[in-house]
Amino acid sequence: MKKNYISLALAGLTMMAVTSCSSDYLDETPMSNYTASTLTDSKGMNALALGMYYDFSLIQSYSNDQGFPCVFQVGTDVCDPAQYQGIELPMYKYEKLTADASAPQVYWRQLYNIINATNVIIDNVESGISTASESDNTLYKAEACFMRAWCYDQLAVFFGGVPLSLKPVTTAKVDYTRATLNEVNAQIVADLTYATTNLPEPDAVKNGSRVNKYSANQLLAEVYIRTKEYQKAVDACNTIISSGKFALNTSLRSGLSYSDFYHDMFVQGYMRRKQGNKEIIWNYESENNNTVTGGQSGSFQQRRCWVAAYYQYSSKGLVLCDSLGGRGLARMRLSSRMLNLYQAGDIRNSQANIHRDFYVNGVKFKGTDAVNDSIFKLPPYCTKWNCFDPNDTFGYTAIHDVPMMRFGETYLLLAEAYLGLNKTAEAAAAINVLRTRAFGSPTLGQVSASQINIDFILDERARELIGEENRRYTLMRTGQLQKRAAMNKDFIATNNPLSNASLEASYAISNTDKIQNLWPIPKTEIDLNKDGKLEQNPGY
Repeated sequence: MKKNYISLALAGLTMMAVTSCSSDYLDETPMSNYTASTLTDSKGMNALALGMYYDFSLIQSYSNDQGFPCVFQVGTDVCDPAQYQGIELPMYKYEKLTADASAPQVYWRQLYNIINATNVIIDNVESGISTASESDNTLYKAEACFMRAWCYDQLAVFFGGVPLSLKPVTTAKVDYTRATLNEVNAQIVADLTYATTNLPEPDAVKNGSRVNKYSANQLLAEVYIRTKEYQKAVDACNTIISSGKFALNTSLRSGLSYSDFYHDMFVQGYMRRKQGNKEIIWNYESENNNTVTGGQSGSFQQRRCWVAAYYQYSSKGLVLCDSLGGRGLARMRLSSRMLNLYQAGDIRNSQANIHRDFYVNGVKFKGTDAVNDSIFKLPPYCTKWNCFDPNDTFGYTAIHDVPMMRFGETYLLLAEAYLGLNKTAEAAAAINVLRTRAFGSPTLGQVSASQINIDFILDERARELIGEENRRYTLMRTGQLQKRAAMNKDFIATNNPLSNASLEASYAISNTDKIQNLWPIPKTEIDLNKDGKLEQNPGY
C-alpha cells in the first residue's frame, strides 16, 4: 500500500516540475476529425445519411425494454398483454399513463435524436458546406427531409404541438417552447413536398432500406388525411397507384408448403423489391450480422413479442422451427375481437397468417392448463414476424425485414380520404381492390357504399395490416383510441374466459374513460428545459 502512495506522490511532483516550465504539451493536436461538420464531401454526406438511417433503425430494434413493440399495440382494439414486461403497462392500464411513464420518454428522445441527424444533413446542403455534387446534395437533403417529416408526424400524433428544431444542436439547449400543431404540420408538408419531388424512383434507390418518392407520397397522404385536406390525400394516393411501379402480390413465390401468396410477402428472402415483391413501398432491411448498409441494427424484438411461447412445450414435441416462427415469448396476444373480424374465405385469416392451432405428429396439441396454454403461452398470433436462425435457436435477435410501407395500405388511405369527402362509393371501390385479393374473387367479400364508415375502415386496416401498422398511432391519428380501446372486452369479468379474478385485474384494459388522445410530454424534458416552458398536455 505504501508503494502506491509513494508512486502517486512522485507523479504529482513530476507534474508540478513540468507544468512550472511549460504547459504546451497539454495542447491537443487532433490527427483526424470525423465530426459531422467535417463530413462534407459526397462520401461524408452519404455517411451522414446512413447514420440517420441507423438512428432510425434503433426504434425498430430498441431492446432495453423488450416489450417496447407492445407499446404500440396492447390496450387497443387488436391486442392484449400476455407475458408483459413493464414498459407497456400504462398503455392498457390507462390510469398509469403519467408524465413519468417510460415509453413516451423513450420515443420522444429517439425521434429528436433522428431529427438532429437530419438537420445536420439539411444544414450542410443549405449552407453550402457540403462539397458533394448538386445531384447528390439534392438526394441527401430529400432523404433527410423525408425522415424529419416522418419523425415530426409521429410527434404530432402522439404529443401534438412540439418544439420545432430545424438546425443542428451541438451544445446544451434548455429554452425550447412548443410550436402549434398547425406550425408542425406545415413543416411536415414542406419537407414532404421537397421529398416527393427530389427522391428517386424505387428502382434507382441505392439500397432497399432507403426511401423513394412514393414513400414520401404515402406519408403525405396520411398527413393530409389528418389535416382534413382530403382531396390532396386522394391525389397523393393516386400518384402512387397510377405510377405503375407497384402491384398487389397475388401469386405464390416461396413454394413453402405452409405458405400462401399473402403470407409470402412476409417471408424473409421474398420481402424486397429486388426479390420480386412489387407491393413494398418502403422496406427496412435486415441481414445476419447486420450487414445491410443503412439497414437494421440492434436487437430486434418483434418476433419475441408477437410469436407464441410454444418453446415452453418442447418436451411435448413443439420444437423450435421456422414454420412455427422461431422462438417467441408471447408478450402480447391478439384480442378476441381481432380474431373474430374475418369472414370465411378471407386468406388473411388462413393458418399461415393467423396461427391458431399447433400439431404434434399430425395430432392437434392440447395443453393441460386451458388458461395458461391458450392465453399466455399459446395464443393465436400474427405470423408476419416469423423468422428462425438455426445458428441462434435461442433467438437472441431476429433477422427479418420491417415492412414500413406497402401498396396495400395505399388503398386503405385512399378509402379514408374518400370517406372524408363523403364519397363512400369510391371508398368502397378502393377497399374492394384489397378484398378481391383477400377472397380470390371479384364478387366474394365485396362491400358496398352503405357499409363504409370510419369503423369499417379501421377494421379493414386491422385485417390487412395487423402486425405491420402501429395501431396506437392509427387510432390516435383518427381520434378513435378511446372508442376502439373500449371495444376490447377481453379479461372483463362479465365476459371473460378466465376464472381467476387477479388475472382479470392484471390483464384487463382499465380506465378507458381516462384516455387522452395525446401522450404526456415527458416530465424529464420539462424539468431539463429550465430556461423555457414546455407546457404539459391536458389531463396529465
